[in-house]
Amino acid sequence: MIEIKYLGPELFLTLSIFSLLILGVFIKNSFNIVYRLSSIVIFIVLLILLSSNFETTKIFKDSIVIDNFSTFIKSLILISTLFIILMSKKYLIDIKNDKFEYPIIVLLSVLGMFIMVGANDLIVFYLGLELQSLSLYILSAIDRDNSKSSEAGIKYFVLSALSSGLLLYGCSLLYGFTGSTNFELILENTKSASVGVTFAMVFILVGLAFKVSAVPFHMWTPDVYQGSPTSVTSFFSVVPKVAGIAVFIKFMYLPFHAIIDQWQYILVFISIASMILGAVAAIGQNNIKRLIAYSSIGHIGYAIAGIAAGSDNGFKNTIIYITIYSVMNIGAFAFIMSMKRGQKYVEDIGELSGASKNHPMMCFALLVILFSLAGIPPLAGFFAKFYIFMSVIESGMFTLAIIGLVTTVVSAFYYIRIIKIMYFDDTKKPFENLKDYSIQGSLILSCILLISFFLYPSILSNIVFNISIIK
Repeated sequence: MIEIKYLGPELFLTLSIFSLLILGVFIKNSFNIVYRLSSIVIFIVLLILLSSNFETTKIFKDSIVIDNFSTFIKSLILISTLFIILMSKKYLIDIKNDKFEYPIIVLLSVLGMFIMVGANDLIVFYLGLELQSLSLYILSAIDRDNSKSSEAGIKYFVLSALSSGLLLYGCSLLYGFTGSTNFELILENTKSASVGVTFAMVFILVGLAFKVSAVPFHMWTPDVYQGSPTSVTSFFSVVPKVAGIAVFIKFMYLPFHAIIDQWQYILVFISIASMILGAVAAIGQNNIKRLIAYSSIGHIGYAIAGIAAGSDNGFKNTIIYITIYSVMNIGAFAFIMSMKRGQKYVEDIGELSGASKNHPMMCFALLVILFSLAGIPPLAGFFAKFYIFMSVIESGMFTLAIIGLVTTVVSAFYYIRIIKIMYFDDTKKPFENLKDYSIQGSLILSCILLISFFLYPSILSNIVFNISIIK
């Protein structure tokens, strides 16, 4: 019973999910009340998490760890989810997809991520992963009447199930060759690495690469991003990525830390391939959600480059990168959700033609976000990439740093193309005046954070550099 007190956020979240589900079933037209209560639940869980001033604690026979690493990642997951839920309400009502199940499924996936991030055991990790994955399957296909959404759901389900199977096979191999499912005991037993452990690592890497949509396991990303409702796409592009990168860090720096020489160059390859594909494939895209999909593949490449560095600075700079990436993407999707013309949401980049003349503030905010995504100083995105490149150079991976720099320049082309269309092309009809303060607030706040980051970069770096992973 003493150990349960350390799981306050998870327990409250679980009880809230059950309560909201019962409420939604027994009350007619319960979307609005369930939606509001879901937002409140996320806020309360965040307060519980931040008020729990626990030292590094291992519970349930060391299968779950509560430390500053998991607390930071969980906080980032909650804050991102809260913004996305607040942004999505009007959009869901407008597309007539206001089902009360939506926020509950989002909360279920967050619970799965909590378990995954806090896991110190292969079994606990896999339980969290599957809870998250099952929720995401439903979310991707939640717009049942839309054939694109159904197609996205099937693609994601089939490919994700395959990757989960490979990951589970890797976990079982790891247990077979090390005799333990605990991360720290695995670390002790992998110091004398065998071929079996290497095979296990490869299978686990394949599964994790799929979850964060890294090349060559990215094939689902553009179709799912384009086919799913924008509210779901915004969630997919931020929250599972944060959890996925956290788990990536955890696996590489705990059970597999002793065989760093074997996984380092695999990650370098994945990183380079993701950066190149993200930079090149996005150039010809006309759908803004599909463009963001390729952009996110590229950004995941930069995040993995930090992990590939194999140093303490490397993984800490990766955490900074994924935090800034979350802010940029939330802002970008806030803008996409405001692209409404004639009772219909538009996704074609050509629809932004001359938008700056009718919506100067919105377009300025998007300009800041796009420049930040491109890594142009002095915006936050520049510092995120700078930190990653510094980690990579410190580890002597000069080729990786050069390729990263080149792909940054190439990717700037398609971001600047959008700006050119907004500011210099012929003006189209203005978008509808969306009186949605959550969307406007998210867009403005994202813009402010990205601009002001260079004034106080130490606030985030001081928090992150106090994070440690126990080995």
